[in-house]
Amino acid sequence: MTIRLPDASGGLRTYEPRTEPLALTPGAPLASRTVFSAAHVVADPFADVSPDSAAAVDWDATLAFRRHLWSHGLGVAEAMDTAQRGMGLDWAGAAELIRRSAAEAKAVGGRIACGVGTDQLTAGTLAEVRSAYEEQLALVEASGAQAILMASRALAAAARGPEDYVEVYGHLLRQASEPVVLHWLGPMFDPALEGYWGSADLDAATDTFLEVIAAHPDKVDGIKVSLLEAQREIDIRRRLPQGVRCYTGDDFNYPELIAGDEQGFSHALLGIFDPLGPLAAEAVRVLDTGDTAGFRALLDPTVELSRHLFRTPTRFYKTGVVFLAWLAGHQSHFTMVGGLQSARSLPHFARAYELADGLGLFPDPKLAEERMKNLLALYGVTQ
Repeated sequence: MTIRLPDASGGLRTYEPRTEPLALTPGAPLASRTVFSAAHVVADPFADVSPDSAAAVDWDATLAFRRHLWSHGLGVAEAMDTAQRGMGLDWAGAAELIRRSAAEAKAVGGRIACGVGTDQLTAGTLAEVRSAYEEQLALVEASGAQAILMASRALAAAARGPEDYVEVYGHLLRQASEPVVLHWLGPMFDPALEGYWGSADLDAATDTFLEVIAAHPDKVDGIKVSLLEAQREIDIRRRLPQGVRCYTGDDFNYPELIAGDEQGFSHALLGIFDPLGPLAAEAVRVLDTGDTAGFRALLDPTVELSRHLFRTPTRFYKTGVVFLAWLAGHQSHFTMVGGLQSARSLPHFARAYELADGLGLFPDPKLAEERMKNLLALYGVTQ
């Protein structure tokens, strides 16, 4: 069987899908690296909502996807930007997601960490930013989940300089009951975060970031760096206090960063591990045996797909993630909260399908092919 896919020139080309998926089954818990998948939410396709309405979530399908990730030994990073925080999912929806997912994690023994931000605010004073963070931190800690202090649009707008970041984060870290993960999300993921840590100069911003960590090393489990610069992550990693982990958030260079070098390695907290979950887990199990070459042989071929999904404008990578979840059979439809399914083009979807199929990511390749053909038909492509 073949399928006709659009190409970049506006024409159609013939592609022959693979007939068998990559054989991946749940295995032993991961040992050498701590790996979180930032997970997407599944919209309720029957809700009568508009893009600016509160999100309507299919809770059963959303939690089922998290059980899928946990079954492969991955942790779940909940209510992060992959779950469309600030791009369709508001704080009320995120709070409900945190409560439900944390309860599910407790029931099945899954590891979970949840995003703490300030998205109750569109703007505010530093005191209001601190209060918003405190409200979310209290909810996450009450749920029993680990907290991830996410970058805040409101703080980026209110802060006058590096000293305001040092004060706000210091206040929150002193309050935290358990060590947290600090999340530095670059402006390619969210343009409102330009100049975070008080400077558009990344060297100066890095110094402020590390100053916050050095002042509270007992309250920082680790950092997640999402700047898409491998060498900068390595440089930051080498400057961390003893015992503070680096969780790579680099969806362009993750295999080399996780594999590491003679001076250390990164753990992982990645949006691309939503569609790559089972394959990523298998690769880390190979790495657990000391077989770095085998790990790279499994994970390196996935980078082309990841770079495609996260191409500029990077913040719309969530559309590709949900698209692949639909093709893989994890949900019955391709609808997203906020109407974000419209954020990528048909040629983008076609290339994502081809790359994912080539990797063997679809448990049922025939189902993926049929769904891809249905999407093509909606766009006027006949087979």
